[in-house]
Amino acid sequence: MNNLHGLRLASDIGGTFTDTVLVDASARVIATAKTPTTTDQPALGALQGARRVLQDARADISQVVGKIHGTTLATNALIERRGAKVATVTTEGFRDILEIAYERRYSQYAINIEKPDLIVPRQHAFTIAGRMNALGQELSPLDDSAIADLAKQLQAAEIEAVAVCLMHAYANPAHELQLRCLLKAYVPDMVISLSHEVSPEAREFDRLCTTIANAYIQPVMARYLADIQSRFLDEGLTCPILMMTAGGGMTTIDTAARLPIRLVESGPAGGAILAARIAAEVNEAEVLSFDMGGTTAKLCLIDRFRPQTARKFEIARAARFVKGSGMPVRIPVIEMIEIGAGGGSIATVDKLGRLQVGPQSAGAIPGPAAFCKGGVHPTVTDADIVQGYIETSRFAEGRLKIDPQLAENALKDGVGETLDLPSETAGFAVSEIVDEAMAGAGRMHAVESGKDLGQRLMIAFGGNGPLHATRVARRAQVGRILIPRDPGVGSAVGFLFAPVSFEVIRSRYATLDALDVAGLNSFLDEMEDEAELVVRAGAPGQTLSRRRVAFMRYHGQGHEIEITLPDRILTPDDTDRLRAAFETEYSRQFSRSVPGMRIEILNWGLSLASRAPELKPVPAQPDKAGAVPSHTAAIICDVTGDPRKASVYDRAGLAPGACIQGPALITEPQTTTLVSADFRAKVDGAGNIWLTKQEAPQ
Repeated sequence: MNNLHGLRLASDIGGTFTDTVLVDASARVIATAKTPTTTDQPALGALQGARRVLQDARADISQVVGKIHGTTLATNALIERRGAKVATVTTEGFRDILEIAYERRYSQYAINIEKPDLIVPRQHAFTIAGRMNALGQELSPLDDSAIADLAKQLQAAEIEAVAVCLMHAYANPAHELQLRCLLKAYVPDMVISLSHEVSPEAREFDRLCTTIANAYIQPVMARYLADIQSRFLDEGLTCPILMMTAGGGMTTIDTAARLPIRLVESGPAGGAILAARIAAEVNEAEVLSFDMGGTTAKLCLIDRFRPQTARKFEIARAARFVKGSGMPVRIPVIEMIEIGAGGGSIATVDKLGRLQVGPQSAGAIPGPAAFCKGGVHPTVTDADIVQGYIETSRFAEGRLKIDPQLAENALKDGVGETLDLPSETAGFAVSEIVDEAMAGAGRMHAVESGKDLGQRLMIAFGGNGPLHATRVARRAQVGRILIPRDPGVGSAVGFLFAPVSFEVIRSRYATLDALDVAGLNSFLDEMEDEAELVVRAGAPGQTLSRRRVAFMRYHGQGHEIEITLPDRILTPDDTDRLRAAFETEYSRQFSRSVPGMRIEILNWGLSLASRAPELKPVPAQPDKAGAVPSHTAAIICDVTGDPRKASVYDRAGLAPGACIQGPALITEPQTTTLVSADFRAKVDGAGNIWLTKQEAPQ
């Protein structure tokens, strides 16, 4: 019998579907739902999903003591350029920070290079006199007399949001705070983002871009978050709503409204958290997380049960996969590669007769052609339906009408006639293209990280992940796959295992030879106080864990290496320990250290987090258990491209120890797992499905 006290609810709003999960006090999933995303009113779709899972569990929203929410709205607003009209205010003499950027081209020899769209045109770049130096000392005061004229210029240009990025504000924010206070007197309703609050790090171009992105989405996210809060409050929710962040933690709605840039990629972060937790439960130290939804596919490397992280990523690249071609954003983020390859990705044939899939997506409306919502373009989901991989009567819990004939017509009209292929072969071709694109992205991500995919376990989830996992793994030369329980709503499940956390990164230049240990301890204490204010708001009274790091480099280098600091008050003796730790890590990454070089530290990081739920060990399983198919289905074999009969199993009826030889389909309410002819499936004691590649297809 379900324990309906202490319920926790998670919602993940994607580009195509909104996933909702309800768990009981023991963190056991008791209800899930996958509903079409209501694009015009995303909060409405989240509320509909919540109503459905509560109804299925026969529970009331008043029993919910924890609500976690993740969304793609911030990401989509930046990519689709649906934000506010933004102006920048920089220090006098530094108007052209955006124009100068890194003083280099991302493609050296491209004559007609497309520059990244950095949102703010030059005519909306304003300056003000006043200057701080790199140590935070005032060289000249802020020009108060220019504020009134600045306000008039902003109003004349009909600016809605301002990104303020003054020189060395990370070292001393006094001028930025003063400017906001004085400017608010003239334009009280204008949104003002300050760089020292958004990204308090050196490197003016990155800091300005991050502040612009924050200001750009702040008005739309503020309205959205207010709508979410209002709708759930009216519904009867009494607990606070926590938002998933790009770094894999949760934060309060107030913090999210102030720093909405931290919500970018929050949905995929939940999936990485889920994969890391499962990796720990099954004791797999090297994992590739594969999350394929309706709009995109996300791949993340996980080592020693922690997702790979970064402090910087790019938005809306002008050239796909080319570093430097997008808008840089410097925030703590789980590092992953994301491509436009999902169930809704549209297949087209270009003028040269080449089949291409994505990045354009049919989205929730009109969706794939088979969804009977007016879609006419062939998509990946249409291809899977035509190949027999999706049981139309059970798709999306049977609540969504599916017409296979519409999928067949779309593939025939959009691909088959141009390439002179029957619909089934056109569907097979679409799958080949999209699966190779995802595998190629995974290989590229691994190579860029200096890692090998061959020995890794793939953990696959998302609405389409289990359906494409074996096909992608074969191309990426991955031999083992794990499909967790409730994979169709995997990211939302991951939200429920994320800690309430906040990470602060600040610049404070120092050399290891002349480290001011006393001043550094005070500096780190200030960072901890800032982080604790945020975390305590979402996790009052809980025990918090702390992690502190230094970003170190040899003198003259342009990039730093992350080194963990001791979790205590630092002493002068720690300089030798830090030197040894840096040289060890440097040697690991670059094969050797550099003797006699001065070591410097540019940035410092501190993160506080509440405790995540305890791990549940995987129960023992019998060596073998019976597995009886409910029926067979005609499919196109993904190995040979020929028609085959596949056994069909209901996942709910598979006992621990059950073994299945491909080709087979394992169905459940929100997704289907394809067991390819060259794979074998086995269910472990926790209900996970393990897929292992065989030497030869059956």
